[in-house]
Amino acid sequence: MFNLTGMITIAWIGFCQSMFASILMFTKKGRSLPDKILSVWLVLIAMDFMICGLDYEIFGKPMLSSSFLLFNPSLYLYIRSLTQPDYRLKPYHVFHLLPFIVFEFLTYLFREPFSLDTFFIHDAYFIFRLFFGSAIFLSWCAYIPLSLMLVHKHRMYLRNEWSNIEKNESLSWLLAFAVFYVVYCLFAVIITFIAYYNRLNPLTPHIYNYSTLLLLVYIMSFYGLRQQIPSKRILSEELLLIPYKNSTLSPELKQQIQQNIIHYFKVEKAYLNPELDMRVLSDHLNIPKYQITEVLNTSIGMNFFQFVNSYRVEAVKEMLANPNNKYSIEAIGYECGFTSKSSFYTVFKNITGETPIAYRNKIMS
Repeated sequence: MFNLTGMITIAWIGFCQSMFASILMFTKKGRSLPDKILSVWLVLIAMDFMICGLDYEIFGKPMLSSSFLLFNPSLYLYIRSLTQPDYRLKPYHVFHLLPFIVFEFLTYLFREPFSLDTFFIHDAYFIFRLFFGSAIFLSWCAYIPLSLMLVHKHRMYLRNEWSNIEKNESLSWLLAFAVFYVVYCLFAVIITFIAYYNRLNPLTPHIYNYSTLLLLVYIMSFYGLRQQIPSKRILSEELLLIPYKNSTLSPELKQQIQQNIIHYFKVEKAYLNPELDMRVLSDHLNIPKYQITEVLNTSIGMNFFQFVNSYRVEAVKEMLANPNNKYSIEAIGYECGFTSKSSFYTVFKNITGETPIAYRNKIMS
């Protein structure tokens, strides 16, 4: 009774929260394509929670749940819309949801319940259950790596092209969300095996799945409402290539490029320009971007973002150590090329291990 009542409660809370978040996303000011995708995604999750609740209310037990077949492609489509500026929804994209629709339909056509006790029994619907489990496994293997790869490539592109990256552009929350989802899926498999082989409550995996799905909805609601379209997004697949893996640059040319870069930074203090990016650097040095990227990553050992901001942090440290300096800490950050307080504090702490305030207090004591 506790499991039945608890699951019905979780299902209806999930339905209400998903619908409420979807409405907020749909009415979001200046909503974009990613917002629309997330809004529809939340509606579909709400429907899944509603179906789950009705299963318990009507049948007293759950039917085979295909929520993973919904979540996996939706996450992938949402990430694509955030990272690729030319991304548009096409009619054929509905095929990503086709496995979810087909298995949902067949589950209720066959009235097939979720039960670990009977899942591997060779009855009339054994083949259907086998295909169902295989479809979920293939969905994990296809969509999860693709989703993680898209976020990783986006972040790699930013660090090789830009010297200032705002929180909204880095999609760090989405990377953490995707990693958390991977862990959630792994635990779902582990819990299912433990429940099956140790004869635990056969509903344990189902309770775990929908409880964690509710948590994921809260996370999506909170961060999705705050997320804006990143202004710096991957323009084409060519930018994601790493040409220096098959380098044709001679050691002498690499050394010359490195000297040109360092001269530009030390003598002309290029890092003080808050608009400095790889294009500006490439145009000034008259060197192709991919060659600069190769030298930075292989010879200097830093990506563009790390290299530029290492100079900015050193400039900040010099100003903080100057007893005659009258600037505030935030103003010093802006003077040295940072474009926001949050990015300034984050970069400074990542490089020095302490905040600008702590560093100033240490050197002044």
